[in-house]
Amino acid sequence: MTDTLSTPTKSLQHREVLQVMTGLLAALFTALLSNTIVSTALPTIMADLNGTQRQYTWVITASLLMMTISTPIWGKLSDLFDKKRLVQLAIVLFVAGSLIAGFATSIPMMMAARVVQGIAMGGLMALVQSIMGAIISPRERGRYAGFMGGVMGIATVSGPLLGGVITDGLGWRWTYFVCVPLAVASLVLIQLKLRIPPQPARRVSIDYAGGILIALTAALPMLWVTFAGSSYDWISWESAAFVGGFLLTATLGVIVELRAPEPIVPIRLLRNNTAALMIVASIAVGVAMFGPAVFLTQYFQLGKGHTPTEAGLLILPMIIVQTFSSAIGGMIVSRTGRWKPIMLLGSVLMVLGLSGLGAVDHTTGYLWVAISMALTGAGVGALIQNIVLAVQNTVDVTDVGASSATIAFFRSLGGAIGVSALGAILTNRVAAGVQERLAEQGITGADVGGQGSDTQLDLSDLPGPVQDLVHDAYADGFGHIFLIAAIISLITLVAVLIVRETTLRTTIGLAPKETDQQAAADGPTTEPAHAAAVPAAAGGSGDGSRSVQGESAAEARHSTDRPAGGA
Repeated sequence: MTDTLSTPTKSLQHREVLQVMTGLLAALFTALLSNTIVSTALPTIMADLNGTQRQYTWVITASLLMMTISTPIWGKLSDLFDKKRLVQLAIVLFVAGSLIAGFATSIPMMMAARVVQGIAMGGLMALVQSIMGAIISPRERGRYAGFMGGVMGIATVSGPLLGGVITDGLGWRWTYFVCVPLAVASLVLIQLKLRIPPQPARRVSIDYAGGILIALTAALPMLWVTFAGSSYDWISWESAAFVGGFLLTATLGVIVELRAPEPIVPIRLLRNNTAALMIVASIAVGVAMFGPAVFLTQYFQLGKGHTPTEAGLLILPMIIVQTFSSAIGGMIVSRTGRWKPIMLLGSVLMVLGLSGLGAVDHTTGYLWVAISMALTGAGVGALIQNIVLAVQNTVDVTDVGASSATIAFFRSLGGAIGVSALGAILTNRVAAGVQERLAEQGITGADVGGQGSDTQLDLSDLPGPVQDLVHDAYADGFGHIFLIAAIISLITLVAVLIVRETTLRTTIGLAPKETDQQAAADGPTTEPAHAAAVPAAAGGSGDGSRSVQGESAAEARHSTDRPAGGA
C-alpha cells in the first residue's frame, strides 16, 4: 500500500503559512484550554466524586500517560497519511472525551474520559509540530514556534482563572462542556483554512509491535512509582518485577525499532549527538513543565486554603512569564539562527525557579512563591519549542513528524512518570505530616483522611483546627516535591551545556549531500531515499527564500553539522 502524493514543488507563502497556523493553533488552543481549565477544578471534582489524593494523581496521569503513548504513534502516522484528516480525528476524539468527563458520575468514568482526552492531546501536539516541519524551514520555524508558544501561554493563562470562575459559578462540569463549541469551531476552521503541500510517495508499513512495546515501556514505570511505598515497599519483589519488565520491554523496543522499515520512534535518525542530548533534556523538562502546572493549584487550594478562582489568579506569574519567554525566545532564535544561548539561559532559570519553590512551606509568603514561579515559567518557555527545533534541524522533512513526536514523547514520558512519582511522594508526606501534627496535639491513631495513607481531598467536614492542620501538612509536602523537581532539572542544564550547537538551515529539507552523508553514516536502510530539499517559506528572511540549488556547495555541505559561533 502506497500513498499517491507527489513530491512538493514549492513552499508556502507567509500569508498561507499564517492561514495554516490559524487552524492548527485554534485546535491546540482548545485542547490546552480544556486541560488548564480543569486543572483548577480538579480538587473540587475529586472532592465531589469522593476521590482520594492517589486517585487525584491518577486522573491526571491517565491523560498524561495516553498522551505520552499516543504522541509518537500520531507522529509516525502523520508521515504516512493525510495530516489534515488526522487533526480532525484528534479533535473529534477530544470532543467525545470532554462530553464523557462532563457527565462523569464516578472516578473510573472520569479516568476513562481522561484517557480519551489524552489520546486526542497526543495527536494535536504531534500533528502541529509535524505540519510546521513540513511547510517551514528550521531557520524561520523559530518565529512560528514563538506564535505557538504564545497561544499555548494564552490558553494556560486564561484556563486556570476561567476554570476557577466556572467552578465557583456554574459548577465543575461546565469546565468540560465549555470547550465543546470551541472544538467544533476549530474543526470548521481547519476544514476551511488548512492546506498542506503534498508529501513524497512512500511505502506504508505500520509498526504494530513497536507501538505495543512503546506503550508498555511508558506504562510500567508509572505504575511502579505510583504504588511503591504504599501498596508494597520500594525494595521488594513487586518493584523488581516492574523494573525488570520495563528493562525488557525497553530493550525489545529498541531492537524492533532499529529493524522496522517505518519505526514509530526513529532511533536510527535520532542517534546523533544533538538528538540524544535533547531527548535527555526533554525528559527533565517534562518533569519541570507538568509538575508545577499540576501541583501549584493544589498547593494554593489545599496548602493555603484558597478558592479555585483565587488559585487560578495566584499562578498567573508563572504562566504569563512563560508565554512571553516562549514568544520572545522564538523570535531571537529566528533572527540569530542560534538556539543554544536561549536554551542555556532557560535551563539556569528553570533550576533557580524550582529551587525557590522547593523552599516553600506553610509559612512562606506569596512574594517568594510568585518570583519562583516566574523564574520557572521563563525557563520552561525558553526550552520547550527550541528542544524540538534543534532535533528537527538534524532530520529531513519526510521524517520530521516521527522525530518531533519522539521528542514530545520523551517530554511527556518525563512529565507522566514525574507527576506519578511526585504525587506518590506527596501522598506519603501529607499522611505522615498529618499524623505527626495530630500526635503533637495529643491525638494518636486518628485517620483524618479516611483512607489510611491515602488522604481524602474533601476537607469540608473536618473541624476548623483540623482543617488548618491538614492545610499545613499539604503546604510543607509540596516543598519536598518541588525540590526533587529542581534536582531533576539539573539534567537539562548539563545536557544543554555539553550539546554541540549546529546552525539552523534555511531549507525545509536536507540538501542531497547531507542526506547521502547521513545515510552513509547510518548504514543500510530499507527506507526510500528522501526527496530533494524545497525552498524555505517565502516572506521570511532573505536566506529563507533561496532554494538548495542556490546555496554554495560549502554551505550545503555544512549547514547541519557546522558549529555556530564556535560553540
